Amino acid sequence: MRLTHPVLRRLACAAALALATATACAPQPEPQDPKAAPSATGTQGACAKGTLATRQSGRLTIGTDKPAYAPWFQDDAPSNGKGFESAVAYAVAERLGFARSDVTWTTVPFNSSFAPGAKTFDFDVNQVSISDDRRKAVDFSSGYYDVRQAVIALKTSKAAGAKTLADLKSAKLGAQVGTTSLDVINEQIKPAQQPAVFQKNDFAKAALGNGQVDAIVVDLPTAFYITSAEVPEAKIVGQFEPTAGEPEQFGLVLDKGSRLTACVSAAVDGLREDGTLAALEKQWLSDAAAAPVLK
Repeated sequence: MRLTHPVLRRLACAAALALATATACAPQPEPQDPKAAPSATGTQGACAKGTLATRQSGRLTIGTDKPAYAPWFQDDAPSNGKGFESAVAYAVAERLGFARSDVTWTTVPFNSSFAPGAKTFDFDVNQVSISDDRRKAVDFSSGYYDVRQAVIALKTSKAAGAKTLADLKSAKLGAQVGTTSLDVINEQIKPAQQPAVFQKNDFAKAALGNGQVDAIVVDLPTAFYITSAEVPEAKIVGQFEPTAGEPEQFGLVLDKGSRLTACVSAAVDGLREDGTLAALEKQWLSDAAAAPVLK
């Protein structure tokens, strides 16, 4: 219908102007930062399996070292879902929409997992502590485990009777290269002797057994496993108090700038919030309260 009457034309123009003004002034949604972590309500869409930039389309590649030690893994078989880290890895995969049959495991030496350079995995799980120095070369997910370090010594060793950090200053200590266990020796105990450094914990355990070192430092769950199943003639001397500031945590390792980092972190956060991480820790890891604290 044509509006020929002057009054009708003026009313129509006024209505059109009001509508245009309201539309222009209405609140508009803020553009999303592509690097921001997905929100609780938007995680499913942003991190849906079909949208994730994994190494293989429709599959998730997870790295870890070999041998894969208990209690983090069982039977040196990461793919069996047994052990704390294997279980965590599959729980994260499930959150991202991947079935167990969609997961491929690949062997990655511990030190290589957080070294600079392109990665052969989507994420790596191998008791890697989050640190600012390591963040220069790789990304980390949110922490999935709060770490305590512990000292192990043969029951017949003088170090076995240590009650304080000062009691260990004269001992010959050892730890795996590149670990926070070694950092604890150097920064908290500050021994009189240079600590022995080993490529793997297996070599550290052998050195402890044959008397090359008085004691070794490992994370607490590993200490429980070593003393109960591998070196029963050894004991846990004690655990370290957490340092000031943020607690030491293990995180999943991703390539620097990975487009998966936010989604993997969102999955870990969800597992912490719904109690899954706590339940898996209770199932697979020993109670930290059983070890005395060294001060």
